[in-house]
Amino acid sequence: MALAVGIFVGALALIASERVDRTKVALLGAALVLLTQTIDQHEAIAAVDFNTLGLLAGMMIVVRLTEETGVFTWVAIRAGQRSGGRPLALVLWLSLSTALLSAFLDNLTTILLVVPITFRLAREFEIDPLPLVIIEVMACNLGGTATLIGDPPNIMIAGATGLPFMAFIGHLAPIAALTTLCVVLALYAVFRRRLAIAPDARGNVLRLRAASAIRDRRELRVLLPILGAILLAFFVHRPLHLEPATIALSGATAMLLVTRQSLERTLAGVEWPTLFFFLGLFVMVGALERTGAIEEVADAMIALTDGDRTAELLTISWVSAIVGGIVDNIPLTATMIPVVDQIAGADGDDAYWWVLALGACFGGNLTVVSAAANVAAAGMAARAGRPIGFWPFLKIGVPVTVGSMVLVTGYILLRYA
Repeated sequence: MALAVGIFVGALALIASERVDRTKVALLGAALVLLTQTIDQHEAIAAVDFNTLGLLAGMMIVVRLTEETGVFTWVAIRAGQRSGGRPLALVLWLSLSTALLSAFLDNLTTILLVVPITFRLAREFEIDPLPLVIIEVMACNLGGTATLIGDPPNIMIAGATGLPFMAFIGHLAPIAALTTLCVVLALYAVFRRRLAIAPDARGNVLRLRAASAIRDRRELRVLLPILGAILLAFFVHRPLHLEPATIALSGATAMLLVTRQSLERTLAGVEWPTLFFFLGLFVMVGALERTGAIEEVADAMIALTDGDRTAELLTISWVSAIVGGIVDNIPLTATMIPVVDQIAGADGDDAYWWVLALGACFGGNLTVVSAAANVAAAGMAARAGRPIGFWPFLKIGVPVTVGSMVLVTGYILLRYA
């Protein structure tokens, strides 16, 4: 356990230093836990979430092919014109749309769709795209909390408990919506100067003809119905008994079959460093699970509460947010489900599951490696020449997570205590 924790903490420290590429660090950490036999090869393979990797790879291909038609530029111009070139309206339009999409798709897919639009929009308005991307990531993780299908921890909790779709909305959507609005407005105040739009740039965007942004109408007519089918399938993937990765990879394959674009150029557009970063991270976290390090944290949490229900609810939410923010909210949720089941007892008090969902999902905003959406956004930003550093993200992520969890604490005390 000490070796697994040491390697993981060392990897985080190297990533935070930004002296070594994070993908190299993640792969080195994975190699170390394998070479030291902290985890064996079969366990390492089992620890890799291939659904996440498949979803990422498939949607990267879909986004790459669709982007070449110019439709993202069209959406960006229309969004800019709808906002009237006003920074606050622009931020609200982008962030709240992102949060809503995240609630009914999933946060990873949503980020892969909105980030290219955001970079194009920022280019047209001649503003820094990073504040917009960071706000979208935060809104995405918060918005995904609202429904059963919005964030992986909720899907895992639903699978373990059988809690219905509408129950997730009834218990999680109110606090998710309030927190999203508060966070977006607070971040706009923080980034306001960096989002100032010059009158000339505003006028240029308002005068643009959105239709002229479409570069290849034939490609658009062929690819857009497939993109629509992919998004529709995401909405109904559970009744269809299909995993998101299956939908994304099938859609990507269909697009590759009908497109005239080069296969080599399309695959070159895939964020391979992001995929390999996830691979290394999953193996390191698998070592933490295998050695019982995460379980130790959960056991310590039970000991702290001493049987007081309110204390248990608050501790579950805060520990889930902090540990999930450092490790990753997917393995954290997998570890916490049996713990929460034990704490909830024979009566099966559902409040315990709602606070686990809130903590695990909201903790995704803590660091740039806390959630899949964060890592994907950082990878796309780096490819565009505007990398999101570990520390700049952390400086925003810590106050956002703490502030969000303060609101959650009030919500728990009002509704469940």
